[in-house]
Amino acid sequence: MSGRARLALCAAAATLMASCALLPLVDPATWIFQAAFLLAVQTAVGALTRRVPLARPLTVAVQALVTLALLTLAFARQEALAGIVPGPEVFQHFGDLLQAGSDDVSRYSIPAPLSDGIRLMLVGGVLVIGLAVDALAVTYRSAAPAGLPLLALYSVAAGLAGGGAAWLWFVLAAAGYLMLLLAEGRDRLSQWGRVFGGASRMPGPDSASGAVAPVRTGRRIGAVALGIALVVPLGLPALDGGLLDAAGTGVGTGTGGGGTISAVNPLVSLRDSLNVDQDRQVLSYRTNTEDTQDLYLRIVSLDDFDGTAWKPAQRHIQDVPDTFPTPIGLGSDIRRTSIQTRISAADWYAQDWLPMPYPASKVDISGRWRYEPMGRTLVGDHGQNTRGVQYQVTSLVVQPTAEQLADAPEPPGALKREFTQVPESLPAVVARTARQVTEGSTNHYEQAVKLQDYFAVSGNFRYDTQVQVGTGSAAIARFLKDKEGFCVHFSFAMAAMARTLGIPARVAVGFTPGSPQADGSMSVGLRDAHAWPELYFEGVGWTRFEPTPNRGTVPEYTQADTPGTDVPAVPKPTLSSSAAPSTAPSESESCTAQQRKLEACPSESSLAAVGSHEDNWPWFKILGLTLAGLLVLGVPLLPMLWRLRLRAVRLGGHGRTEADAAAFTLGAWQEVTDTAWDYGIAPDDSQTPRKAAARIVRLGSLDQEASESVHRLAAAVEQVLYAPRPRPVAGLGNDARLIADAFRASASRPARLRALLAPRSAVRVAWAFSARWSTLRAGLAGRRETVLRRLPGRPSGQSG
Repeated sequence: MSGRARLALCAAAATLMASCALLPLVDPATWIFQAAFLLAVQTAVGALTRRVPLARPLTVAVQALVTLALLTLAFARQEALAGIVPGPEVFQHFGDLLQAGSDDVSRYSIPAPLSDGIRLMLVGGVLVIGLAVDALAVTYRSAAPAGLPLLALYSVAAGLAGGGAAWLWFVLAAAGYLMLLLAEGRDRLSQWGRVFGGASRMPGPDSASGAVAPVRTGRRIGAVALGIALVVPLGLPALDGGLLDAAGTGVGTGTGGGGTISAVNPLVSLRDSLNVDQDRQVLSYRTNTEDTQDLYLRIVSLDDFDGTAWKPAQRHIQDVPDTFPTPIGLGSDIRRTSIQTRISAADWYAQDWLPMPYPASKVDISGRWRYEPMGRTLVGDHGQNTRGVQYQVTSLVVQPTAEQLADAPEPPGALKREFTQVPESLPAVVARTARQVTEGSTNHYEQAVKLQDYFAVSGNFRYDTQVQVGTGSAAIARFLKDKEGFCVHFSFAMAAMARTLGIPARVAVGFTPGSPQADGSMSVGLRDAHAWPELYFEGVGWTRFEPTPNRGTVPEYTQADTPGTDVPAVPKPTLSSSAAPSTAPSESESCTAQQRKLEACPSESSLAAVGSHEDNWPWFKILGLTLAGLLVLGVPLLPMLWRLRLRAVRLGGHGRTEADAAAFTLGAWQEVTDTAWDYGIAPDDSQTPRKAAARIVRLGSLDQEASESVHRLAAAVEQVLYAPRPRPVAGLGNDARLIADAFRASASRPARLRALLAPRSAVRVAWAFSARWSTLRAGLAGRRETVLRRLPGRPSGQSG
């Protein structure tokens, strides 16, 4: 194996070893096999192009084009021409995938599910890093700077993942880089002569020195550097968080038979949804109850509070049962009504958790879904999400009375211990404020109502979606002081304060009921995203409260005159008071009764959905993608275009005078030999024109007329080569065209396509470019040598 090939293999291995640091970020980690295969193809292409040889920039360009084609084949073959040639639709698809992957990065915890967007980011990132390492270390023969892209790859992975096995990924990445440096050092030493493997072949007192000494020194330096890099971080103080603060954003995981549970990050997704410029429909549903004001669509419950954020606890999941068990804590004496709701999710809305009314008792849905019993939620398995799904949910409308909630006994000990835990880092002001607000209460129900009224009515809190969420244990204390925030702040604060009072509490994330439509359905938009606290009362179960002012609806069981409180009942809105614009038809004069009957009245949400700014691309982006697509499509056609242009030049109107007869004759003969080469007859420059003509006729099985044309051209070439004054010969251009037609007529269809689209003679361009590049380099080196020799005070024989 040559030194250059060994260096290429080491570069690919170093990239792959550094990429292992990304393995903990997603589950499953099968993407590494796809990345390894594509990286091997990219490396092989680089090795082949360097053997042609091509100029260094051309080698990198060819590798980049092949990498783009590989990514197109792997991720966007349905949008590509012939499944591999990218066009504008491919680049748009890549953009959509990367945007989806970016959203998933902020939405999911580690390990995140391996969505298409995340897989493109991982595989594409590895290939880009691999191309940079190969170009620096192999093409440009400078392995040391190749450590920078490897460091960038490892740093991103280490900042996101962390964990106990971080040292292993560092060892792998560092070992790969050291291996690359040693391979380059060995290749450089081999250019000076033989690299000896031991001192026995060089007897004498200096046998330990020589060519092997630098290799040993490099290994020792690498081992010492690796040891220092492993030991020094142990003495440094730990840093909280990492890139994107993966561990502290409020998203957790759970395990079970179906794999990892991942959830929406309320701190990111809720604020982004509430602050969109134009509302977009997420869900639409129909239900058999006329009272939809309390029909919240619940996604997931956040029941683990670590003082920094609320997140789902790690829980086991199981197959979806035909009928869900009775909700935890719900007694038989509580009034309940069973309803059915048919829900349709938008084609663009991809959520792992299934939005449902709570508590659901049965779900009819197709696809791969799993059931989490404690939260009574459904989570997608192995990439399943809500994109475009339709499903039917049977759920209960639980209607307890204030007396039943006030008389609720103490919950079971295990449940109370789990759902009343608060971290030691929680500021004391949280518990102190909870006691002050609920002073005089005789039971947990009165305390819960007073907490709700404190946030929604009497506490002078202000609803503002532009407030920064904040992180850390002081976030709730800051909210209680500033008294402004949105649903995340209100629900998190009330749940934490309820726990300090001994009330089991958690936070639910989902959507408010939405807005009614003219056809009787309900439309749920991005701005209907919401978070609310759920408190547990034995005999009733998990019960919704609404502390956020001007959002959702206040439950009826919290509006009765509560003993021990003088706060007036909060007016009950008739519809969801979400910030989303209503999609109900306008009652203005522009919408007639007949139009309303035909459901032809425009609505703000529908217009926003059709005319969303996300669908209106600026002209320069469309133009840029179109030009890029044309460029990518034109690259494979360059050999054909070059041959057509060269044929036109060789067989043009020149050659009619004695001055240019020789050039025209040799050009026509060159065109014939290149045409034969395109059809599989490689040129043999060692033969005379007459023997070469006989060979072309024999191997090409040409007819009599074409054979005479070949021999006539060969005779004209001999006259140019040996006659003192060559004279023009008429009809040589026609002879060359006749020979080309003969080859085309006798070849099969695949051979004709190959000769047209991928002519073998096009390699002359690479040869010519490489020769000119070598000449240019030699000229520049000669000029540099001349300049150095002319420097004052420099001996004439010293070159540097």
